[in-house]
Amino acid sequence: MMKKTHRNTIFVENAEILSHQDFAGGQHIMRVQAPECAAHALPGSFAHIQCDPGLAMRRPISIMRVSKNAGWVDFLYKIEGQGTRLLATRKPGEKLNILAPIGTPFTLPLERKRPLLIGGGVGIPPMIFLAEHIHAMQDAYQALVLMGSEIPFPFKARPSEIIVDGIDEGVIASMPLLDDWNIPSRLASQQDYPGCYQGYVTDLARQWLQGLDVEQRDEVEVFACGPTPMLRAVATLAREFNLPCQVSLEEYMACAVGGCAGCVVEVRTEDGPAMKRVCVDGPVFDAYSVF
Repeated sequence: MMKKTHRNTIFVENAEILSHQDFAGGQHIMRVQAPECAAHALPGSFAHIQCDPGLAMRRPISIMRVSKNAGWVDFLYKIEGQGTRLLATRKPGEKLNILAPIGTPFTLPLERKRPLLIGGGVGIPPMIFLAEHIHAMQDAYQALVLMGSEIPFPFKARPSEIIVDGIDEGVIASMPLLDDWNIPSRLASQQDYPGCYQGYVTDLARQWLQGLDVEQRDEVEVFACGPTPMLRAVATLAREFNLPCQVSLEEYMACAVGGCAGCVVEVRTEDGPAMKRVCVDGPVFDAYSVF
């Protein structure tokens, strides 16, 4: 295995593909053997992946799960262009060159015990990773995970066994893995999927927040990843309830290690507007600084 450090935090690995599943809507879940990435990744981290030996430009893909002990890393991605189309053809046993883990992760506050995780589309993986991180903390937090998608979810939803106060009883579809971790989840879509909230995931979040009393609401912090319009709506929702909010931005990247400045966004700071690189200054930012 080839590996070297970059700034002592980012590793290059020739990762073996262990499994590669395809789902409706051009979605894929790929597991690779990448011990360094697995050992150092945190929720919000991503990898810069060489999708094919014949394609020079890498693609940034969020990390969905890791096993530090077994050394594997899971990625969920959707075919969007040439890179991910080539990546989808890769088979178990083949090697992928990955640069990981990259980025500033989410930060869980000690004083807010009710994290609200909101994921949309390919923004779902960081929320699963964060939920797994919370699960490992042995009931230190009471998390709720809300996920929205306008294509079939990349898992078989099932009725949740966990009651969520403030959400209609008919909204019962959940991600089985999260139920197994005893972390409640609910799904939202406008596609009339059974058991899902019929509407935007942010409207489902608003319904839940409205059902909390003042003390409960003061314990909430919002975490989100998804397309920009959804993140903007999440920031608006957080402002509405005066809640702290962290968002992971999606942006096109070239080098992904801060050298090219091709992924900069304007961020408000105490010293005024500043241009920040999504790859290494983010991808996680305070929502109010970017929206």
